Amino acid sequence: MNSEKQGELVTIFIISDSAGETASKLAQASMAQYPTVEFCLFRRTFIHSEELLLKALNDAKAENGMIIYTLIDPNLSKIAKEFCKHEDLFTMDLLNPVVDEIGQRAHVEPTGERGALHHLNENYFKRIKAMEFAVKYDDGKDPRGFLEADVVLLGVSRTSKTPLSLYLANKNLKVANLPLIPQAHIPKQLFEIDPKKIVGLTNDPEVLIGIRKERMRAYGLNPETAYSDRDKIQAELKFANDLYQKLGCEVINVATLSIEETAAMIMSALDLEDHSYYFMEEES
Repeated sequence: MNSEKQGELVTIFIISDSAGETASKLAQASMAQYPTVEFCLFRRTFIHSEELLLKALNDAKAENGMIIYTLIDPNLSKIAKEFCKHEDLFTMDLLNPVVDEIGQRAHVEPTGERGALHHLNENYFKRIKAMEFAVKYDDGKDPRGFLEADVVLLGVSRTSKTPLSLYLANKNLKVANLPLIPQAHIPKQLFEIDPKKIVGLTNDPEVLIGIRKERMRAYGLNPETAYSDRDKIQAELKFANDLYQKLGCEVINVATLSIEETAAMIMSALDLEDHSYYFMEEES
């Protein structure tokens, strides 16, 4: 099959009794495999009644849409399944098969609670604190934060330090970051922490040149400045890499990586656990 061939419009409906994030991520991951295909993605969320569900299902039918749903209510799930079977629509129940299998293996009944993943529990408030930490110690505002951080990110300008800090904070990790500029003062706290907590971010010169020029254009400024000068960028990268060697820290080139991929590599390299989900133990 020729993957470059332009296909027909594909419509996907996400139907959920909560925010629909789980089904949306699956849809987006699948869609990414077809960069030449045009998609329409509809979200019908917080579906708590049969009336709302049937309206969403009929909307999907009118568009001949694929349906991916997460409905914990067994009655609503049954309605969706039977509707799609009767109308010969593609459907995927993304939640109940796994929930049912866990229940059988654990010999425990599920709570059946909608949106249970998004509880405002202790873990949620830890995440908020981690995000506040990332904002407070962004861009080297206060080097004392390095001593409290789970992760310290270093890198020259435009190596995704701030987006990565916030993404990792969403996984309950306290992250501080420091921009690296040749001849700039390096805070002493950086040499007082375990290098296993430090990640040095780097990039390819050509990629950095393009990113920085685009940033200047976005501000309505001349893209041909010292900020995007090849020699200056190469000097910055050398300064950063020399520091990484001196520290003995992990180094990741973000040139071809998404924020999600870089974050996964950081967590794997530093042997960090994802604490963004909570686990409940059955009380005896």
